[in-house]
Amino acid sequence: MSKAITFSEYGTPEVLRLSQVTAPEPGPGQVRIRVRAASVNPLDMKIRSGLMAGAVPAHFPVVPGLDAAGVVDAAGVVDAVGEGVDAAVGDEVLGATAGGSYSEYALLERPVVKPAALSWEVAASLVTVGRTAFRVLAQLGVRKGQTLLVHGAGGSVGVIAAQLAVTRGITVITTVGEHDIERVTALGATAVRYGDGWVERVRTAAPQGVDFVLDASGAGVLADSVALTGDSARVITIADMAAAQHGVRFSAGSTDQVEDALPQLVELAADGTLTLPIWRTYPLEEAATAHADLEAHRNRGKAVLLP
Repeated sequence: MSKAITFSEYGTPEVLRLSQVTAPEPGPGQVRIRVRAASVNPLDMKIRSGLMAGAVPAHFPVVPGLDAAGVVDAAGVVDAVGEGVDAAVGDEVLGATAGGSYSEYALLERPVVKPAALSWEVAASLVTVGRTAFRVLAQLGVRKGQTLLVHGAGGSVGVIAAQLAVTRGITVITTVGEHDIERVTALGATAVRYGDGWVERVRTAAPQGVDFVLDASGAGVLADSVALTGDSARVITIADMAAAQHGVRFSAGSTDQVEDALPQLVELAADGTLTLPIWRTYPLEEAATAHADLEAHRNRGKAVLLP
C-alpha cells in the first residue's frame, strides 16, 4: 500500500483526501516510479470540480495529476519496468502519468531521462505546459523573422512559448501583469502591461505589425487580436472558450502533439536556455491547499507537490 490523494465526488478542493491505495503495476510502455515531484495543473482542478466531466468522465476514486518526475529512493531508481520501455532500473525519469501523479507511486508513459542539472520540481512541471507551448507554436506555424504576440506570458504555458519563440529567431511581444514585466523582458521578449490600452501599447512595441497571436490568458482579447493580425486563422487560444465566436482555433488535447517535444524541452531547461518559475512546493497531504491557492490566482509560477 502507498499514500495518494484521491477524490470520490466532484467538488471544491475539500473533496481531496489523503488515502491508502495499492501501488500501480506497470504495463507495456510504462514505468513505475517513486514520485519525487508532481506538478499541479489547471486541468487538475477542472477535472476535480466536474467541469470536464463530459470530456473526461471520472471513475471514482480518482488520483489526480498529469505529470511527475521520480525515483524509488534518495539514490534515485525506477522501481519497476513494464514491457517495451526504453528505460532501466536506476534511471531518473519524468513524463506524463497514467492513472494520476498525486501519489507516492505513479506510472509514466514514454518516460524521458531527467538530467542531473534539472531539479525535480522543474522536471515534473515541464511536461504538460511545455508540450502545450510546443504544440500551439507548431499549430500557428510562426517562423523566424516573424512577430508573435503572447497574451499571458506571465503564466507557465505563455512563458515557455515566449522563450521557445525567442530561441527560434521570432520577435516576441507579450502582455503581462506589471509584476511580470521585468522577468519576462529578461527572457528576450518585449513585455507590455495588459489591461485597458494594451492594443496601443502592442502597436508601439511592434511597429512592424503582429503576424500571429497566442492567447494563454483567456482575458477577452480575441477580437482585438484578430484585428491586429487581420486574420482569425493567425490567432490561437488555449484559454478562451469563446474562441468559436471569433473564428479562432481553440487548442486542446494531445492528438496533434509534437512527439519529440519533451526531450527537446528537457534539453533546453537543463542547459539554462529555458526557465520555468516554481512558485511554491507543498507536501502531498496539502494538495487541497495547492488547488485553493491556484484557484484564487495567488501563484506566480508553478505549484508542485512533493510526496
